[in-house]
Amino acid sequence: MNNPVFSQRRFSTLADAAMAPRLADDKSLSVIAQLVLVLAGSALLAISAQVSVPFYPVPITGQTLVVLMIGMAYGSRLGAATLLAYLIEGGMGLPVFANGGAGWAHLAGPTGGYLIGFLVAAFILGFLAERGMGRGPISTALAMLVGTAIIYVFGVTHLSGFIGFEKSIAAGLLPFLYGDALKLVIAAGLMPLAWRAVRALAPKGGSEG
Repeated sequence: MNNPVFSQRRFSTLADAAMAPRLADDKSLSVIAQLVLVLAGSALLAISAQVSVPFYPVPITGQTLVVLMIGMAYGSRLGAATLLAYLIEGGMGLPVFANGGAGWAHLAGPTGGYLIGFLVAAFILGFLAERGMGRGPISTALAMLVGTAIIYVFGVTHLSGFIGFEKSIAAGLLPFLYGDALKLVIAAGLMPLAWRAVRALAPKGGSEG
């Protein structure tokens, strides 16, 4: 089967390709670099959550795009670790959720399903990236579509426990479809450009795979 999703080969992620030529011979520096990526990613998630259009019960933010881009760029484990760090930061009281929200109760509230969906989607997008997706516009768009669907499955299912299924579809899914389509187009353009930049900056003779 030639479908890259089912391939046993692990492809390099964008983070791998950027770090490997410089850190391959120093494991301690590699660990530090990964910690920096996790902290930077969780900070970017917090910032993107604050850039929002207030909307009840789920605010519209650019966070979905950042979540999926982190998953694709970081890979499954590092991407999931970044989202887990973000959720722990918010649970412990840092105002990193939408509109400055924080606390473990926030995770159990109406938008908690979307937050858990972020974690799952980042892992799945990372897995797809490790199977070779996310290097061209089409595969990036397909992967983003999968990730977005995962977020909505978790988010709408959880939200329905508060306001009912029909209302959760009307309030927690339909208003965001146009924005998500735009995010998909943005990601489909950004990921290939990021790969070109990494390849252009890579030391000559470096390998990718």
